[in-house]
Amino acid sequence: MNRVIAEDPSKRTTLILGGHDFEGISDLVVKPIETKAPKWWHIALAFSFSLLMLLLSMIGFLIWEGVGVWGLNNPVSWGFAIVNFVFWVGIGHAGTLISAILFLFRQKWRTSVNRFAEAMTIFAVICALVFPGIHVGRVWVAYFMFPIPNQMSVWPNFRSPLLWDVFAVSTYFTVSLLFWYVGLIPDLAVLRDRAKTKIKKVVYGIFAMGWTGGNRAWQNYERAYLLLAALAAPLVLSVHSIVSFDFAVSQVPGWHTTIFPPYFVAGAIFSGFAMVVTLMILARQLFGMKDIMTMHHLECMNKIILATGTMVGYAYGMEFFTAWYSGNEYESFAFVNRAFGPYAWAYWIMISCNVLFPQLFWFKKIRTSIPAMFVISITVNIGMWFERFVITVTSLSRDFLPSSWGYYSPTWVDLCTFLGSFGLFFTLFLLFLKFLPMIAISEVKGVMPEAHAHDVKEGH
Repeated sequence: MNRVIAEDPSKRTTLILGGHDFEGISDLVVKPIETKAPKWWHIALAFSFSLLMLLLSMIGFLIWEGVGVWGLNNPVSWGFAIVNFVFWVGIGHAGTLISAILFLFRQKWRTSVNRFAEAMTIFAVICALVFPGIHVGRVWVAYFMFPIPNQMSVWPNFRSPLLWDVFAVSTYFTVSLLFWYVGLIPDLAVLRDRAKTKIKKVVYGIFAMGWTGGNRAWQNYERAYLLLAALAAPLVLSVHSIVSFDFAVSQVPGWHTTIFPPYFVAGAIFSGFAMVVTLMILARQLFGMKDIMTMHHLECMNKIILATGTMVGYAYGMEFFTAWYSGNEYESFAFVNRAFGPYAWAYWIMISCNVLFPQLFWFKKIRTSIPAMFVISITVNIGMWFERFVITVTSLSRDFLPSSWGYYSPTWVDLCTFLGSFGLFFTLFLLFLKFLPMIAISEVKGVMPEAHAHDVKEGH
């Protein structure tokens, strides 16, 4: 009995450091909201907003001039737009995984990370949704993507995986938004009750939906949260599987393979967790959240990056093996061309960033080093972008007929549009950090020793 009493609280106290009580946690999390924004936040917001304006100007230029301003050619009819779409959808996978699947598996370390990751998911999916809309060529007929007839009674092609993307990603965005908002309700009530101005009290009060904090409110909340988690969990696997069908259901060498769905899912989780680590390191340092976002949380994230990075490396090897074992000379050539053809430079950047660098996380000293994990998390996302570039461009640039081969080079419009998408992402993210709690206050309190005082006392 005494041994259980000694071990149980020690496991719980490792999640939150600094000896904070319930009131101290609330004060710490809402401090960035209640105090004046620091100078660096204004500078970062101004820079991000300027990049957002760059994105909007590039979209306007595209609509005015047409897709000829992009580097697309024959045979590379897919370029930066589809690469960036898949990249941003992948970034958005970590939030749902942390929130839904880790919640269902009762992983308590997720409580300090989930709100942060959920917001990142929503903003990344918004960035992703920009690219299919502008990639249709004629933006004014973007409603072709939706299952509604137009004035000429032309229905969308439901056999096209590009239409499947619309359903999958829009469903993913809707469920993720609901999941994020439901989790916010108790914390919005905290902001409402602490608000010192009438405007803030009214705004936070509206979005808190009359939250009282009573027993029945908590029962309904927990039931709704559990249902949304169960609904969101399959989306982690389904969304990027459907995105991979853009490639896998075609006959293009290098794309027509059944490994793509699990391979894309592992890569999405890999890149998403890397982005969460990058942003967590900055936020915990700049906002003083080291007691809640501890080294334990970062190490858990790095372990998942290591596991999924190993899966991605295995998938790279299996692609070559499958192409060789199939005896199909077109498939074999496609993969040899990736490694030693005109885009070999992109392929080896991908291998270095996605396979080699994450293996350093086998060492605890590197896994718990802030500078090391910050650099590796950034290189992972660089590598994952290049993965999408390699998959898309190398297979199209050299297809079945050598007479139709061509080299794809992005234009300045492609590069500025991609750079501008980061402006959209960071503008939304910086506004989130300032006006909403970046950490789930109620969930963090639920894993503190004070929330289980009766268990410690009774030895259960």
